[in-house]
Order: sequence, then structure tokens, then C-alpha cells
Amino acid sequence: MAQSGYTLPVFAAAAAVAALRCLQEKAAPETVELDLLDPPQQVTIPIAQVAPLNGQQAIAITHSDPGDNLDLTRNTPIWAWVQRTPEAAERLTINGGAGVGRQGKQAAIYAYAQRLIRTNLEPFCTTPITVTIILPEGRRLAERTSNAAFGVVEGLSLLGTTGIAQPLTAPDQLAAYRQDLAAKAGAFSTAVFCVGENGLALARQLGVKPGQLFKTANWLGPMLVTAAIAGWQQILLLGYHGKLLKLAGGIFHTHHHLADGRLEILTAAAVRVGLPVAQIQPLLDCPTAEAALQYLRSLDETIAQQVYGEITAAIDHRAAAYIHTHSEQMVTVGTALFGRDRQLFAISPQGQELLAWVC
Repeated sequence: MAQSGYTLPVFAAAAAVAALRCLQEKAAPETVELDLLDPPQQVTIPIAQVAPLNGQQAIAITHSDPGDNLDLTRNTPIWAWVQRTPEAAERLTINGGAGVGRQGKQAAIYAYAQRLIRTNLEPFCTTPITVTIILPEGRRLAERTSNAAFGVVEGLSLLGTTGIAQPLTAPDQLAAYRQDLAAKAGAFSTAVFCVGENGLALARQLGVKPGQLFKTANWLGPMLVTAAIAGWQQILLLGYHGKLLKLAGGIFHTHHHLADGRLEILTAAAVRVGLPVAQIQPLLDCPTAEAALQYLRSLDETIAQQVYGEITAAIDHRAAAYIHTHSEQMVTVGTALFGRDRQLFAISPQGQELLAWVC
């Protein structure tokens, strides 16, 4: 049975609680009790190290444990530096230190993390304090994520809406996704697949009905086949271009641990639309798929549209062929891609039709 773990905000909050206790009680707790809020339960989080720095500040360290997930933050240290700041106007100030990403001028410490830290610390703040969360490995680890594509730079974000890190890469989670997909077949003819939370949020914003909307995580292949066998007639793939363009190269499990090839797929598409070699070569030197998109746009927006038109057509064709190969079913597939601004910018003709039907 796959084991769940906890999200990064939980360990940040636990470290902050431990540092505050060290500061106030002169204690060095080996564990702390934490209210997760969502779900509403108390959990015990181990503390790796805690120490006073002087009478006005202390620091504590935890290590991330995401459970049975292929999560790059596994065992990464999370530091919380707590300072008494009696001159501060607020009872509790939360800052992002080194390794915590920034989105614009704001630290990427989002709503759940803020609420979790405040709920677990504010009742014990006898004087105003400032909590600074530090991720020593955050900047390095962020280079292996798509954070920059969504405007988060210089580190990792404290993201999430729950304290529990479900094992999205475990077989039983895939089974749950497939069961949900099969159970809802018949109410609608078109399913909308989104790899992650950004796609789901955009789909809801566009007006896609909940009964048609499914999260796939990185399991596009098994989910496509399950949909076909269950009787779904059309599938709209709606997602970030840096993920879904892998399907244009026949890669149907999109986790970066298993395969990449995105720049090579983009380069092949550029060849097919007839770009000259001098314009194609720089594509292979781009550090990310997002950088490649911006490079194509710098040449001409029409060129970017041509290349991504080729990409969306290839995704439609490859996905439909994959479904037929593994299920002998004929399913119409359309593709809609969005960029770092969460705006759709490349939609195949079939994608346009399906988007009109579901929105």
C-alpha cells in the first residue's frame, strides 16, 4: 500500500513551531504537534535540529518527507528562523529567505502555507515575531522544475492546498484516477484531461463542467486507454505546453524521470514547417521549452504559431493512434496548450471544436 507524506508547507510550519518553542521555552523538541487544517487533523512532525542563536532568535530544521512520491524535495532541509521583533506592527510576519522562490516581488509562500504557519504560531506569539523560511537547496532543486515557466524564480514555492502529499506516482493513485474516469463515462461524450493543478484551474475558469474534468498527473497513456475502453468518444488534452508537447514525440508518461526530448520534438516540428537551419539550430541550445517558445516568438509570432500548429496536430494524431493501438477504439483527440501566463495560445482544429463543446 502506497504511503502518503506531507507537503512542504507542513515541514516549514513545524520548523517554525520548534524554533518558537526553543526561543520561548529554552526547549529543543525532537517532535512537534501540528494542526494540518486541511485535512483537519493533528500530526507529529520530527525535528532534525533546533538551537537558540541568542535571547532574541532561534532556528530549527526539518527534512521533507513526501511519502511514496517521486518528489525531488525528498529529504531536503527546511529551516525556520524565528526572531523577536517587538517593533513590528504585525503579531506575526512571514518572510521567504534563501531558496524560497519569488513571484514578482513576493515570496512564493502561498495561501495554505501562510494559513498553516499563522494558525499554529499566532496563539503562542506573546510578542511580535518574524518567521523566515529558508530552503538551502531550493535554488538548485528549482532548476529541475517548471517553476520559472510560471514566473517563480530563485527557488522553490511553498505550494499546495492540503497538508497531505498524496502518492500521485503510486499505482493505487493511478487506479483511483482510472476508476473515477470509468465511473463518469456516459454522462458526457467529451472528457477534458489536465496533467496538473494549473490546467485544472484554467479549465474551471473556462467553464468546463466537473463531470468532464479529470486530472491525469503524468499518466497520459493509461488514462487515454481507460477513457476509450470506458466509452468516452472525445478527449480534449488541455495543459502546459512544456508537458504536453512530449506526446508529439510519442512519450505518453510525462514525468521528467522517465523521458524528456522536448527540445528535439520542437526542433523536428520546426524542420517540418520549413524553418531555415540558421533559425532551427538555436532551438537545441534553449535551456527550457518555455525559452524555446519565447525564442520562436522573437523570430515572429507567426513562426511560433506554425511550429506549435505542427505540435498540436502531432499530439492529436499520436494520441489517437496510441488509443487505437492499445484499445482498438477510435477516439477523437484535440489539444489546447497554454504558456507561463496561463493563457491558451496553441489549439488544434479538433481542439477548437472540443473546447467549444465543453465550455
